[in-house]
Amino acid sequence: MPKMTDKQSMIASMAPVLQPGSFVFCSVINRDVAFDALSVARAMFVEAEGVSLLLPRSVADRLGLSDVLRMRQITLMVFSALEGVGLTAAVAETLEKEGIPTNIVAATLHDHVFVPSNRAEDAMKALRALQMKAQLSGSA
Repeated sequence: MPKMTDKQSMIASMAPVLQPGSFVFCSVINRDVAFDALSVARAMFVEAEGVSLLLPRSVADRLGLSDVLRMRQITLMVFSALEGVGLTAAVAETLEKEGIPTNIVAATLHDHVFVPSNRAEDAMKALRALQMKAQLSGSA
């Protein structure tokens, strides 16, 4: 499937899916702990202060890592191109209007939106409304 770059098309096709489970963002300075967690991490980024990991909550609990905020993952099922402009900004703006904190991880094939567990259904409702609006304005 070709990857989309047009903002309107990406939003109209984004098809948000709420993934099972809950996740936490953790910062790890102990290399052994980071290495143990890496195989199950959803994402990893090396920062000057340590390794940031996005872990299933159960793994973070088992490793004794900070569980500051439980998050849910919403995957945008559109095949957006890395050079596409506007999808993540539109998603962030929509969720910001609803007062929903948002962390977006852009991967090669899809974008993944992490929101507080207690706001996941609200986020899904807002993202579906954004998608529907883009679909309706594209068919006009």
